[in-house]
Amino acid sequence: MAKREFDNDFVKDALMILREKTNGKTVHRRQFLGALGALGVMPLALRLTPAHAQSNELVIVNWGGDAVPAFEKILAAPYTAAGGLPAVVEGSGPTSGKIRAMVEAEAVSWDVCDRNLPASIELGQENLLEEIDWNVVDPNKLRDVHRSKWGVGSYLYTFALTWDSEKHPEAPKNWADFWNIKEFPGTRTLRNNIEGMLEAALLADGVAPADIYPIDVERAFAKIREIKEQTIFWTSGSQSQELFRNGEVTMGNIWHTRSMLLRDETKGRVKFDFNQGILFAGAWIVPKGNPAGKSVWDFIASTQNPDSQVELFKVLGNGPINPAGSDLVPAEMRADDPGNPENFARQVAADAAWYAEHYSEILNQYTDLIAS
Repeated sequence: MAKREFDNDFVKDALMILREKTNGKTVHRRQFLGALGALGVMPLALRLTPAHAQSNELVIVNWGGDAVPAFEKILAAPYTAAGGLPAVVEGSGPTSGKIRAMVEAEAVSWDVCDRNLPASIELGQENLLEEIDWNVVDPNKLRDVHRSKWGVGSYLYTFALTWDSEKHPEAPKNWADFWNIKEFPGTRTLRNNIEGMLEAALLADGVAPADIYPIDVERAFAKIREIKEQTIFWTSGSQSQELFRNGEVTMGNIWHTRSMLLRDETKGRVKFDFNQGILFAGAWIVPKGNPAGKSVWDFIASTQNPDSQVELFKVLGNGPINPAGSDLVPAEMRADDPGNPENFARQVAADAAWYAEHYSEILNQYTDLIAS
């Protein structure tokens, strides 16, 4: 069976949310350049044509849509204005396949990519990524679990226990309650992917948070089988939200960003909690032989600025990964920050090394389990 690579479904879903919030309007690059010009930022920082990496510019690759102007404004423009290379943002989606093809063909045109920590380990072990220069990038601005030899944590997101409080006036406190169909009746929703689902199953089965990894896959599968007939497996963030809207489910394990939207649109009827949430991290990675060379480390170091991370949190909902960023989150938003110290302490941080080694094989098995 073909190997299944880590996708960036959470990032794509965050972009969908941003697009919904802006009524489907994308900020056009020419308009954005005009706004920057009014602020005195040199237009050379961004280009109107597709990016082709050269040694005198730095190409940042994300997943497109409204994340392009967001990255341009919050990350690229300040870096360039502070004396860095002219930085351009390309939204073509830095999949593992594209990175692998570029590096193997010795035709790399990207400098830094928006991915995740498991992908950093997997691709790094294939000698496809540059090792992080921790003399420039500050390891002290990250928790240990949010960095690898080839990856720098960039934001946080959580799979959170979410429920309809009208159907469950007594709030579920943990995944054991989620699995307790007798006392908390109703249809559940889990994702059709292993991330955050196996951990929740083990927590429900009494495994201590500190003992989740390495994941006992058969034990987790057995626990999921217990409620499989009462579960709808969501395939996208928008579907997970729609299942609650339509009353098809009363409880779910979904991305915290979708939980926030549900809470707000139902005026608090749908609630969520970070307790026993499964916390994941996005990450910057650098393809081996990137054209801008060592300048890329200055850019990544600049993104560790807690102010920038808070601005991205406000726009995309991704939590600041620099612990100092959580201190700058507005008081009224701190409850929604997965990196807030109180929230962080109650969650299980995903083990990137475990996912890098087992993801493809176990995902195939999980797909068979939920389809049978």
